[in-house]
Parts: sequence; structure tokens; C-alpha cells
Amino acid sequence: MASSYLFLFLCLFLFFPHLYASFSSSGSHSCSSLTQFKNSFSITQTEYASFYCDEIAGLKSYPKTNSWKAGTDCCSWDGVTCDHLNAHVIALDLSCSWLYGNFPSNTTLFLLPHLQKLNLAFNDFNLSKIPSEFGGFTSLFYLNLSNTLFAGEVPTQVSHLSKLVSLDLSSRNYGYEPVTIDKHALEGLVQNLTEVRHLFLDVMGMASVNPHVFMNLSSSLRSLSLAGCHLQGKIPKNIFDLPNLNLLNLGYNQLSGQIPRSLGNLLQLTHLDLAENQLSGQIPRSLGNLLQLTHLDFGQIPISLGNLLQLTHLYLSRNQLSGQIPRSLGNLLQLTQLDLSENQLSGQIPRSLGNHLQLTDLDLSGNQLSGQIPLSILNLTQIEYLRIAENALEGSIPDEVTAFPNLISLDLTNNLLNGTLPSWLYNAPSLEVMDLSQNQFSGHIKEFQSKSLELIKLEENKLQGPLPSSIFQLLNLTELRLSSNNLSGVIEFSMFSNLPNLEYLDLSYNSLSLTSNTTSTVNHILPNLTDVLLSSCNLSEFPQFLKGLKSLESLDLSCNKIEGKIPQWMQEVGNVSLTYFNVSHNSLTEVEHFPWKNIESLDLSSNLISGNLPIPASTINVFFISNNSFNGEVSSLICNASSLRILDLSHNNLSGTIPQCFGNLSNSLEFLNLEKNKFYGTIPPTFAEGCHLSYFNLNGNLLEGPLTPSILNCSDLEVLDLGNNKINDTFPHWLGSLPYLQVLVLKSNHMHGSLRVNSSKSSPFFSKIQIFDLSSNYFTGPLPAGYINSFKAIINLEKIGSTLSYMGVYDWIASGFYTYSIGIVMKGQDMELVKIFTMWMIIDLSNNQFEGGIPEVFGKLNLLKGLNLSHNNLNGGIPTSVGNLKSLEWLDLSSNRLSGTIPNRLADLPFLSSFNVSRNQLHGHIPQGKQFNTFGNDSYQGNKGLCGFPVSKGCNIIEPPPPNVLEKDGSKSNITFGWKVVLIGYGCGVVFGMSVGYVVFQTGKPKWLVNLVEIQHEKKRRRKSKDGSRSNGRRRI
Repeated sequence: MASSYLFLFLCLFLFFPHLYASFSSSGSHSCSSLTQFKNSFSITQTEYASFYCDEIAGLKSYPKTNSWKAGTDCCSWDGVTCDHLNAHVIALDLSCSWLYGNFPSNTTLFLLPHLQKLNLAFNDFNLSKIPSEFGGFTSLFYLNLSNTLFAGEVPTQVSHLSKLVSLDLSSRNYGYEPVTIDKHALEGLVQNLTEVRHLFLDVMGMASVNPHVFMNLSSSLRSLSLAGCHLQGKIPKNIFDLPNLNLLNLGYNQLSGQIPRSLGNLLQLTHLDLAENQLSGQIPRSLGNLLQLTHLDFGQIPISLGNLLQLTHLYLSRNQLSGQIPRSLGNLLQLTQLDLSENQLSGQIPRSLGNHLQLTDLDLSGNQLSGQIPLSILNLTQIEYLRIAENALEGSIPDEVTAFPNLISLDLTNNLLNGTLPSWLYNAPSLEVMDLSQNQFSGHIKEFQSKSLELIKLEENKLQGPLPSSIFQLLNLTELRLSSNNLSGVIEFSMFSNLPNLEYLDLSYNSLSLTSNTTSTVNHILPNLTDVLLSSCNLSEFPQFLKGLKSLESLDLSCNKIEGKIPQWMQEVGNVSLTYFNVSHNSLTEVEHFPWKNIESLDLSSNLISGNLPIPASTINVFFISNNSFNGEVSSLICNASSLRILDLSHNNLSGTIPQCFGNLSNSLEFLNLEKNKFYGTIPPTFAEGCHLSYFNLNGNLLEGPLTPSILNCSDLEVLDLGNNKINDTFPHWLGSLPYLQVLVLKSNHMHGSLRVNSSKSSPFFSKIQIFDLSSNYFTGPLPAGYINSFKAIINLEKIGSTLSYMGVYDWIASGFYTYSIGIVMKGQDMELVKIFTMWMIIDLSNNQFEGGIPEVFGKLNLLKGLNLSHNNLNGGIPTSVGNLKSLEWLDLSSNRLSGTIPNRLADLPFLSSFNVSRNQLHGHIPQGKQFNTFGNDSYQGNKGLCGFPVSKGCNIIEPPPPNVLEKDGSKSNITFGWKVVLIGYGCGVVFGMSVGYVVFQTGKPKWLVNLVEIQHEKKRRRKSKDGSRSNGRRRI
């Protein structure tokens, strides 16, 4: 089929040569116009454009026009789209492209009459006026001039663009005079743009415009955004009759009057913003008709709300209310329930809230409130439920011994409150729930006088001293959570015998010492206890009181001093009910079997256990036995655990082959770590469809591979570590199609061959990769520039999806987060990253047989922190583009054959703390200042031509650079290539030659011919460049 099209294409050019002339002329004309348009601006990363593009819009700014090279087809340029039938430029996207300068009214951009889409957003046109010539793009259906620092008035000619479907003239030009649009131009827009669906005019000056001009908007309109336009008057009712409207933003104006009831007609509305206006009256009940609404913003709580003097219940929770809580709410003296939770309210809690003497329920949690809790809150004597959790409150809690006599529940968790616990807390006669966790309270816990407490949560504070004896007299207590404090003293377990209703006990991470009197009766002293968390409590044995707990569900005895084996009687503890058991970081030496029939999470890691690996019940979900001395083979019975999500058998002495059934478990398995064992043989050859593996670590075994493409079924894979094995294979290039792969470690294997990118692969490979370690193998050929160019996450073109600090997987059973780990060389040190920071960007290609130069593409890796290319056969110079890597912390280029000088730009890398270029053929001055003043002589040894600090050789004697090995006997290649080559024929041969030449350079085929021409042309360019560098290189610094 393709050959038929090609034959037809050639015939057209043979019999209708004028078509080619027209085609070529049109394309050449468009390219020339684009080049002149580009040259009318400087390419400058201004603070305005980069801030709003990168920080506000969440896009990535970069100079797209850098790809616009003379002599190349402009239809292939970044941001340019052509009609392939006639080579007309039909779309131009130069948003976020660093264009800077005045926008000329006679720009050649207006010589592209076929444009259908034009996007110049997020550039800086230096307050120049919008040219009226924009109205000449009669084919335009998309125009985006937003955030370009245009000034002045919008020309009326823009309203001539009657085909527009989307128009964005919005701006965030705060601090500058806004672009204005007068009444007549706006009327023209509304009347002529009959096809428009999306209209964004935010922050345009419309002070002289009557909002009723928008009454005649197209019924096809889906988005209307007029925020910050200084609109005054009432909202025109007709806006609420647009049947297809999805987005309506009228916020930050001076609109007044009531919100029309017709608001309820907008049944497709998903986004409504009326914030920061002067609207009055009630919010219409018809708001309840908007079932599709996902974003509702009425801005600040209106002051006029304080006029509703008969109001008793006010619920505004879970909106997007911002600003401060108005003092006028203190006028609502009849109010009994006030809920402003889960908003974005800020500022201090107003003292006027103390006026609500009838208030029984107050919920201000989940906001951004700051400052201290006002003293007036002590006036709320009727309050029963008080929640101000998850804010940024500081200072101490107001104190008065007789305060809050009716208080039932207090929740101030997750603030910055400090000081000692208030005295009324110990006396409140009705208090049942006390949650002050995740604050900074200090001092001792005093004796409780009230006996009504059911729940005490004081974890993650700075409380100290012993537990008060009165805690053990709270007969109604069901939960006691005191973990992560500085509590001290000795606790005898029998003291809990008076707490028959206790269900949850957490004393972890204090300085407490728990003891047990084995002679006392322990059976059934705590019959309702389901959760016991005693991590880091100086335990030396399994607590005896556990013997009677047949309903236990969770047990954490980790980080203690328990020795020996798990006692026999533990088999009866929660035999049916126990789902979570953590005894990690102790000194256990023996485990016979796991008797718990419904265990889901089991952690025995970091003990001294040896022997064969016991297999837990098939209900297991999370299984950790890492850092022990288990040996022997892993039984295939483990694959009966069909719900297994997290399995860590790392750092043991396990041997044999990896159970092949692991591949079939992959539809449930997410985390599999078999690192540092003695497994041999092959990697499981089959991974089932629907595989959910996200972390797969086989590092440090004796595996010979290979890895099969069936692992592509694991489309969620984020980390793959096969380092330190005996895998003998070529590079598995197909791994690049895994959409979420962030870490690939293949170091220290027997892998070989070239890393050339298969040109038939059109989609970018490894776009999410952050750590790429192929070190200590036998790879040959040039460095993999094609792969490097696809590392969008390191280039910072691909947003990192995770908001977490470390890579890992969440365990919802134990509410724990298990971090991924890998082994890697960092700053010359071989180490294991037990936590992979989500912002680590590392490339290690050291200890291979790569040859050729270091590609300039490395300079695009903006977020790269570590680069190791040492111990290869690289030659040529250090690219100056490496100076672009502003995040770089270590750079190792040692033990190669690099020549030339060390680029001075490297001295400007602010975080570079480890630098090694030793054992190369570098010469010239070592850059001075900043980070380079911290590097020792060992960073440069073996380069006889280097001079200056810190090496002993001074730079007074000027030495010529080494001879250019590419120029022998002074000869230079004069090979050039142009269209003259194909003009040697005549008659029919002329047309045929031109057609073939065109096809060759449009398609890049046959590849051998294109490569030959480009290689010769590149050699000539390099010679000229080196001649220029010689003439400049002899100047003394």
C-alpha cells in the first residue's frame, strides 16, 4: 500500500511539476516567516514568564525555538504543525518559550494566513500593544494570548475572528496596568463569535463595561471566566440560561445584588466561583440542582451573615471558604451549632466567638487558623463538642479550673500547641474523649479527678515523667495512646487490671520499662484488649499478661530486647483473631512455625533467626523476614498466599531457585524483595497478565537471567533492581515502555552490546526514569544519547506524580508505609539507599566500554543530582552544557581519555560537592572559586596538562593543547551536500531526482545515505569549531 502511494506521489510530480514548485515555495516561505518572527525576539527566561508558567500553571518553560535550525524542514520544528498536503503552517504553539521583547505590528507571523491555532501564552512581550493584524487570521479557531504582558486595549479587529472556538486573553499581570477592552470591542466579540465555546478574559480592565453586554453570548458556550475584571452591577440573569455551561468564574469583581434563582438552570455546571464580590441576600435553594458541581467557591464568609440574628445552626463545612472568620459571627447569640470545618479559613480565631453562650457544638478543624486560642473561649460553658484539630494554632490552651463543665469531646490534634496540659482537663466532669496528639505539649501528666474519660490520645508530644496512678483507675477507659513522648518510669502490667474495658493500648517509643510479675494471675485481666503496641519499651520477654488475650488483633513488640524463641503459649494468643504481629528488631533466634490462622501482616525482620523459612497462613498480606539468617530453599507453598502484597526476604542466606510461581502471584504482589541471598538459576520466566508489581529487587544473588518481556505485564513497575548478579544478556531495551518505571539498576552483571535506540520506536523510552544504573558491565558503543533524551522526569518535562518524600508502598493493615531500597554508588561510596528520596535523579554508566564523546544532551538533565561516567573509553571534551546541571551534586568522569579543558561553567554549579576527572588527558586552567575551592588534588591526578589550584603545577607557562586527532597532515574535508547533487540529470531525470531527494530528506530513508551526508557535514563543522577554539584558547586568563 505504501509503495502505491509513493508511485502516485512521484507521478504527480513527473506530470505536474508546477505542484512541486508551489509545494516547495509555500513551505520555504513559511519557514522564512517563522525564522524572521523568532529573530524579532531575544530568548530570555524572564522571571515573569517562567514563574507563571512553571509555578502557577504547572507547565515547563523552555526555549522551543532552539530547535529551529536553518536548512531544516520547519514542519519538524518544536511547536510547529503543518498541513502535510500543502506544507502550510496551520498551528503554532510557542507557549512558555522564553520569547522576550516588543511585539512588532509588522511581524512576519502575520504572513501565515492559514493558521488555525496560535498559542503564545506565558511569554514576555514587554508591555507592547496587541497588534490589530491578529484580526487577519480568518481561519483561526484557537487563540491564546494569555499571560504575555501585553498592554493597552484589545483591538476591535479581534472580534473579526468569527471562527474562534476558544479565545484566551486572560492575564495575571498583577503590578502592571491590565489589558483593557472597551464596550464596543466586547460587544463585537459577543455578537460575532457565534461558535465560541471557551472564553477566558480574566484580569482585563472592564470597569466601563456593563455586565449586561454578556446577555447575548453563544448558547454553545461551555467556559466563561471573567475573574478580576472590575465588573460592576448585577449579574445578568441570561448567563444562567446557557445550557452547556461547565465553568463560570465571576470572582473578584464588584458585582452586587442577589444571586439569581436561575443559577439552578446550569445543570452541566462543574465549577462555580463567585468569590470576592459584593453579593447579598441568601444563597438560592436552586443551588441544590447543580448535581455536577465539583468546585464551589463563595470566597470569604460574608460579614452580612452576622445580621441573621435568629440563626441557631450554621453549617459551612467542606467548601472552599477562605479569608478570616468574621467578627460579626459573634452577633449570632442564638447559635447552638457552628461548623466551619474543612475549609481554607486563615487568621486567628475571633474573640467574638466567646459571645456564643448557647453554643454546644463548635467545629473549626481542617483549616489554616493560626495564633492562640482566645481566652474568650472559656465563656462557652454550654459547649459539649469542641474540635479545632488540624490547624496551625500555637501557644497554650486557656486555663481555668472550672472551665467547660459540659464538655464531652475535645479534639485539638495536629496543631502547634505547647505548654503544659490545662488544669480543667483533669477536672472536666463530663469529658469522655481527649485528643491532644501531634502537638508540642510538655511537662508531666497530672492526676485525673474525673472518672468519665473513655479515650486518651496524647501521642507525639513532649510529655515527660511517670504515668499518673489515676490513669489505672479510669474504669471506662477504652483507648490509651501515649506513644512517642518522653515518658519514663517502671510500669507493672498488673496495674492495668482495673481497666476491664480497655481495648487499645499504645505505650511505644517512650523511656518506659514494663515488667510483669509472673506469679500473679494474668488470665482474663483485660478481656476486651484487641490492640497492644509496646514498641521500644525495654521488654526482655513476651509479656505474660498476653496469655489470656484470645481476641487480640494487633501486637507490636518491635525494637525491644526479647531473646530466644517465640514461646509455645503464644500459639494460643489471638490464634484466630490476630491479624497484625510485629516482633522485628529484637534478638529472636528460632521460629518453628506461625500458628495464627488469619494473620495478614507479619514482621520478623532484623532478628537472629536461622533455619528453614516457615510459611505463614494463606491469609498473609504483608510478610517481612529480612535481615535474619534463614537458609535453605523457599517452599512453593508460599504461593498459596493469594492475597500476598508485600514480601521481603532480603538479607538472608536463602538459596535454590526462585519459585516460578512468584510470576503467578504478581496479580496481587506489589512489593517483592529477594535482595542479598544466594538464589541461582533464572528469573521467573512468566509474569501473569494484570501483574501489579511496583517494586522488584533481586540484587546481590547468583542469578543468570534472563529477564523476559513478560515483565511488561507489570505495567505498574516503579523500581527494578537486578544488580550484582550473573545475568549475561544484551540491554533489555523493551523495559523502556514500562510507563511508571522510575528506577532501573542492572549494575555488576555480564551484560553487553550497544545501547543504540531502535529508531523504529516512536514513543519515548524511560520517560519517568529517575535512577538509571548500568555500571560495571560490558556495554560498548557510544553513550545512549537516545535514551538520555527521553528521560523527561530528569529533564523536568514530566511532572513527578508523587507528593511523598520517599518511594514506597502503603500497608493499610498496619497503617504503615514501606519504603523501597536499592544499592548504588553515591559520591564514590557504595551504599544501600534504604529510602529512595523521590527527587533523587542519578545516572551511573561507569565501568563499561563506552566510547566516543559525551553527548551534549546530558546538559538537558536539569534535575540530575549524580552523574558517573568513569572507567570507560570516552574521548573528546567535557561538554559546556554540563554547566546547565544546577542540581548536580556529584560528577565522576575519571579514567577515560577526555581531552580539552574543564569548562569554567562547572564552577557555577551550586551543589557540586564531589568532582573527579582524574586519569584523563585534560589540560589548561582548573576553574577557581565556589565549589571548586573544596576539591583536592585527587580530583585531577593523572592529567599532566592541568594547572592551577589545587595541583602543584602553575599556569604561568602557556602550553599548546594536544593535537587534534581528527585533522591529519593539515588536510580538511571539503565535502558538502546540497541540491546540486540531484541537478546533474536533465528532462525527466531532473524532476525524478528532485522528488527522490525530497523523499530522502523528509523520511530519512535510505538511512545509510542520510547518515553519510550528516557525518561528513558534522566533521566539517567540528573542524571549524576547533580552529576557532584554538585561536581563542591561547589567551591567558
